[in-house]
Amino acid sequence: MSAEIPRRSSARSDGPARSPWVHVAQAAAALAAGMGVGRFVYTPILPLMHAQAGLSAGAGANLATANYVGYLAGALAGILLPALVRSSTALRGSLIVLTGTLATMPFTHSIAVWIVLRLVAGAASALIFVIAVSSLLRRLRTHPAHLPGWAFGGVGAGIALSGLLVLALRPVADWQAAWWGSAGLTAVLTALSWNLRVELPPATEPAMEPAPATEPAMEPAPATEPALGTATATDSLAVTPARSPRTHRWFTALFVSYTLEGVGYIVAGTFLVAAIEQASPGWIGSGAWVLVGLAAVPSSALWAWLGRRWSRPDLLLAALVIQAAGIALPALVGGVAAALISAFLFGATFLGVSTIALAAGAHLRFPRSVALLTAGYSVGQILGPLVVSPLLRHGYHQALILAASVVLAAALAAAVLRIGFPHHAGAARPTAPGRQTAPARAGGQ
Repeated sequence: MSAEIPRRSSARSDGPARSPWVHVAQAAAALAAGMGVGRFVYTPILPLMHAQAGLSAGAGANLATANYVGYLAGALAGILLPALVRSSTALRGSLIVLTGTLATMPFTHSIAVWIVLRLVAGAASALIFVIAVSSLLRRLRTHPAHLPGWAFGGVGAGIALSGLLVLALRPVADWQAAWWGSAGLTAVLTALSWNLRVELPPATEPAMEPAPATEPAMEPAPATEPALGTATATDSLAVTPARSPRTHRWFTALFVSYTLEGVGYIVAGTFLVAAIEQASPGWIGSGAWVLVGLAAVPSSALWAWLGRRWSRPDLLLAALVIQAAGIALPALVGGVAAALISAFLFGATFLGVSTIALAAGAHLRFPRSVALLTAGYSVGQILGPLVVSPLLRHGYHQALILAASVVLAAALAAAVLRIGFPHHAGAARPTAPGRQTAPARAGGQ
């Protein structure tokens, strides 16, 4: 009875109860706007800017890096200023700013202005992600785990929609129309997510009962393109465990693997379309990007489901090897089939790697695991375009080979993680104030 009273009080203070799928749909629209379009529409537009706006390969890498630096800054703002995470004004303002930066890109040919616009767009994307993810993790934490996974699929939906948009525009319009079209698409998604209920202030949140002994341990919702702000929603619920040298060893291997993944995946996430178009008709590159998005839509929910049946280190190793093969394929084998297979493998794994890695960090109960992992991942994303920039004067294929090699190195680190990993340790569970979690059930390794 006592557990029901605060829940009803919270509902009264934040409007009538409604289907969780409404929240999933609105969060998915926000993630589609902030990440799928606002961040990743640059990938299919980049070849058009090369051909029509005189953008060099090196300058294109610099624009990508500026966006990733802005993203890291926005994610850090979500940690340092927690009130932003619970602010509808911050969410709506970020959506408006993001739409404005996309609409402004065609008005200039100045690389310096483009860098500033992509920097601001990155910060806005991160804040949108932080707020939407925090809302999902708080408001859906008592609902089935697949619901947040489908919301994160909004990133894939945004990628697919933006890819379709560029694919439809390129025969009849230019790079400027592609940016304006993406701004219009973001405006539509903004309208759909406008009334997203943000995370409740701590004082109004319902107390949480300890999970029954027969229930699986709570894990963080799968995170797509992760933001440091995810830590505000997960780490605050964690119980600080006793640490051991072996825990440090496992977490170090996980951290190295996830940071290397940030370096490798972002190269494909930025240059895959341009690389495919070097050896294939132009529509193949944009079509492949649509396939990346479609494959990404169910991937978070799928990998989270697989994580209940296979160990996370095994899944992480498998996902990284598959992703490395997908990244290298268009550089090693030409043709439409190779391009489409590459797109599918990449789309099916890049969100899944984040899902598995963040869940593994929470499983180890290493303090501030999400913040540390996503910090390494974000820094890796900044380094990726800079590392391959000297190779771009010869085209994109060498960059993809290097990126695939880095992801394979991440897979090797994941293989180290498998050695003695405590599969049955159990993740920490959130409790109401004054309560203690039950000790983790013993289990062999």
